[in-house]
Amino acid sequence: MAAVEKFVLEGIIQLIIILAGAKFAGFVFEKLKQPKVLGELFVGLLLGSSVLGLIDINNEIVIFIANLGVIALLFEVGIESRVSELLRTGFSSLLVALIGVILPLLLAMIYGIYFLEFDTVKAFFLGSVLTATSVGLTVRVLQELDKVNSTEGKIILGAAVTDDVLGLILLSILVDIERTGSVVLGNIAMITALALAFLIASVLIGRFLEDKILRVVKMLKVKRTFIVAAFIFALFMSFIAIEIGLAAIVGAFAAGLILESKEHVEKIWEKTHVLTQLFAPVFFVTAGAAVNLESLFNLENIILIVVLTIIACIGKIVSGFGAFREKASKLAIGYGMMPRGEVGLIFAQFGLTAGLVGEAFYSVLVSVIMITTFLAPPLLKAELEKFYGKNKKKSGK
Repeated sequence: MAAVEKFVLEGIIQLIIILAGAKFAGFVFEKLKQPKVLGELFVGLLLGSSVLGLIDINNEIVIFIANLGVIALLFEVGIESRVSELLRTGFSSLLVALIGVILPLLLAMIYGIYFLEFDTVKAFFLGSVLTATSVGLTVRVLQELDKVNSTEGKIILGAAVTDDVLGLILLSILVDIERTGSVVLGNIAMITALALAFLIASVLIGRFLEDKILRVVKMLKVKRTFIVAAFIFALFMSFIAIEIGLAAIVGAFAAGLILESKEHVEKIWEKTHVLTQLFAPVFFVTAGAAVNLESLFNLENIILIVVLTIIACIGKIVSGFGAFREKASKLAIGYGMMPRGEVGLIFAQFGLTAGLVGEAFYSVLVSVIMITTFLAPPLLKAELEKFYGKNKKKSGK
């Protein structure tokens, strides 16, 4: 019993340190008009073994809560995703998303195989990390400039939905590669088809059963019933995804997409957002704590960070020109797709825990993710102001 109590006590202390640090850092970074996720990564880096050594990223309780954080995060991404936005902007959004996934994937794989001497599996992992897009930061900038409903805003949001789906498929492929130890084209095709079928079937079946499920929940009239039922649903869908050979977060994302179909999606988001606020910071702080600072003060790794950042930025900036049929700023669309944020971190963390990369290379990837996340908002803001300023002058307004 004493051993169990010690195990629980250590986990509680770790969670207190992590959550307190995350909330303080989030507050400071918001005041500095920077994303909270960067603050959580930064405080994790400070509290990790590289600096203060206060966080044990191998603590089983911390690992479990961090995994719940990833599920809660992708559940929320699903709720926030608008399938209707993709359909509204159609071809342009699809092309932007495809270029933004394929180009960085190919460039990173070529660089990994021919310059870093990676095998195909590791090179595929590297490319997958750089395909990610975290559109949350972009939406904030668009809101500040009142451009969410602009052509650029609609294309970015539509492309982000596609990007999320493609990213989840890539992660499921990585899960299969890690399990089999090789890249098999037949398996990739099967996983892709399975993931798409799972997401489409989940949405269609969910829309049919959703009202019935919510009616039962309302009948229970128990306080906080909805948030508990919603999280159980996300966990159940994650379980189904794992059972059929997909990544757990594919199921969580599908659960969010099902609830996204409700008319009062804002109220649903408000009720379920508390899950992300509670669990997700644990994931981000531990992701930062896993960074080895010493490995970054190395000329070889500094060059690696610069090259991978260039690949990451070029891949997304070029994707903006996929909207060639639209009267919009192609650069703004590309800048809007640049931040890797939390989605890139999920990929990087998977690579570390699966043994696809070591601590030093993981630290490089986190650095690239942080740089792209820092760069995107000011570039997007400057380009939109420049583009719309020019258009006003031309129209004489």
